[in-house]
Amino acid sequence: MKRACIAFVCVVAWSLHHFFSDEPSVCLAARLRLASPRREQSHARRIIRLDGTWDIAQGTRDRVPQQFDHKVPVPGLVDMAKPAFVEVGKKSEKREAFWYRRTFAVEGAIPEIATFKIHKVKYGTMIWLNGELVGDHLPCFTPGLFDVKEFLKGSGQQNELIVRVGANRESLPSDMPTGWDFEKYLYIPGIYDCVELIFTGAPYVSNIQIVPELQDNSVHIEALIQNPRRKDNIDIVCTVRELKSGRVFASDQSHVKKLADDPVYLFDTILSMDDCQLWSPEDPFLYELEVDIGTDSAKARFGMRSFRFDKESGRAILNGKPYFMRGTNVCILRFFEDSQRGDRPWRKEWVRRLHRKFKSMHWNSIRYCIGFPPEIWYDVADEEGFLIQDEFPIWLLNKAPENPTSENIIPQYKEWMQERWNHPCVVIWDAQNESITEETGKALQAVRHLDHSDRPWENGWAEPQSPNDCVESHPYLFSKAWRGRTSFRLNEMPNVSGVPRLRSAQKKLNVPIIINEYGWLWLNRDGSPTCLTRNVYRSLLGPGASIPQMRYVYARNLAALTEFWRCHRKCAGVLHFCGLAYSRPGGLDRPIAGATSDHFMDLETLNFEPNFEQYVRDAFSPVGLMIDMWADKLSPSQEIDVPVVVINDHSTDWKGTLSLRVERADAVVSEQSKPCKVTRLGREVLSFKQCIPSESGSYLLVAELAAQDKTIARSLRDFSVVASSGDDNL
Repeated sequence: MKRACIAFVCVVAWSLHHFFSDEPSVCLAARLRLASPRREQSHARRIIRLDGTWDIAQGTRDRVPQQFDHKVPVPGLVDMAKPAFVEVGKKSEKREAFWYRRTFAVEGAIPEIATFKIHKVKYGTMIWLNGELVGDHLPCFTPGLFDVKEFLKGSGQQNELIVRVGANRESLPSDMPTGWDFEKYLYIPGIYDCVELIFTGAPYVSNIQIVPELQDNSVHIEALIQNPRRKDNIDIVCTVRELKSGRVFASDQSHVKKLADDPVYLFDTILSMDDCQLWSPEDPFLYELEVDIGTDSAKARFGMRSFRFDKESGRAILNGKPYFMRGTNVCILRFFEDSQRGDRPWRKEWVRRLHRKFKSMHWNSIRYCIGFPPEIWYDVADEEGFLIQDEFPIWLLNKAPENPTSENIIPQYKEWMQERWNHPCVVIWDAQNESITEETGKALQAVRHLDHSDRPWENGWAEPQSPNDCVESHPYLFSKAWRGRTSFRLNEMPNVSGVPRLRSAQKKLNVPIIINEYGWLWLNRDGSPTCLTRNVYRSLLGPGASIPQMRYVYARNLAALTEFWRCHRKCAGVLHFCGLAYSRPGGLDRPIAGATSDHFMDLETLNFEPNFEQYVRDAFSPVGLMIDMWADKLSPSQEIDVPVVVINDHSTDWKGTLSLRVERADAVVSEQSKPCKVTRLGREVLSFKQCIPSESGSYLLVAELAAQDKTIARSLRDFSVVASSGDDNL
């Protein structure tokens, strides 16, 4: 018989409270403001991590294997097992399920409350403890919580934990989200996030929501307190500390009475945060809240920050000020099938180095695309300073082999939000990717009120659900060649609108736009084209192009596109695709070859391909520029106007020098410069009269921004001087 987890029931009760009551939560406590609580710290909460090496076996779904003769790391994926299993990640007659097993001991008596938390598992989870069925949890991307009090043995006795995991995505019903991805070929199962036993007394804190109120210099705290023993009085101490220093910043003590009639109590309070330090990508300052109720003490990290979109300006607003999002994407579920992945997604030092490498590209934003990474990634993003567009893994394109319904999506959206809503890095709930469906809209409308920070939502190609939301655009100009036509070329840019194309449903509310994919120029890490870009490079360079040629063309074209979308200032953000994905070189036909890739030459050292790092980094410079001249053939000795757009993403004015020069074979043919000043968050257009050289040949036009004798960024355009100008594209 399945036994429901107490924690899960309480979450449902809390959700029902919000769904059916329009009244604000009222705290019954009499509150006493304390300078610093002198109450002895509670040590009732104890967390036992069950990560490490587990036994694993394969078999049917209905019977525990007799032998466990493989080992596997947790967290990790089944393809990391030793000895290795074959045909992992696809449907196979060799198994219906994988079975994980480990033993552990608990010293002393089992506390009043014992909750087993398994953060993320693919594909469908069922739990046994000491031979007894505990329960199941089908979602693949949100945590499962199980009450294991009655099954646990204490006093140092051995406990046997068994977790059954579906062997493939077909293990789940087709009306549930499974993470289908048209560019994935392997769906590798496993316990891919940490596993914990959480011990507390009763009452205990099952969830905390922290809502920064910057306009009032305060923080609103909601703590969901479970009271299964119907205790009548509780003392609650809330303490805010600076995360790094541990210094107490704010505190509050409350005494709550008359609780015995209610097994679930929603406590709320407001703490003053006068003179607090705000969180931003430029200054990711973190605090930690502790809620101590004597029988339990729960902690949660947070940052003092606000985020929204302004419909009129089309801008993101961070901490009350316009903020331009520059960034990239991480496709972690694709990276999971990368042959060089190894254990990197679970090594926090590698994850931190990855995010710092992203910072070196002037990126302040990341879309965790079509899937959630392990929770340590969100901790790192909090600490290093990134704005995260957190995308739930639903991608349908109207032809996916799954059709998740809102009834199955809603509970998972709730679990997702409750797990993430205290992370300052998470600023956008992204309901889905490139899907035209009513189901995600229904689901997000059912849950959005639970987030009292009122983060905006993004709903893929479906209708935005609020004028405060945003939409995504994927202007893949170079995709023409994949469809069998002549490839797009940069000399066509004058015909491209600075407002990227949207689907008809996305236009309903005229909300701000984020470009979070563009390019269609991918190369595998070895420099070979992907299955989607072979025709692009054939069209641009002809057959037999070398790898150095393709890498150079990729970087230069991607840089020019980045400049174009950023400098037109029509979007709230420009996020390149893709900072981390898989690389599948080899054949050129799907499903053998990969469709997309990232730019790393070495995954362990995290060295980028040099052309990408050189040219695309400049294109993302906070003080950036664009040569708004796209002709690739010019007549000798003609004089032309060369507009140069300069933008400033900073909240302070910028001044320096803008120069324009013509080069040939690294020699300077001509050069001129002008002083340049751009107000904060501003845009200026400076125009140069440029005389084209008289001698035919290939040239390079270079615009360069400099300040205090230091180059800030460059924009480059290749052109040829030809004797006949009949085919010019001026």
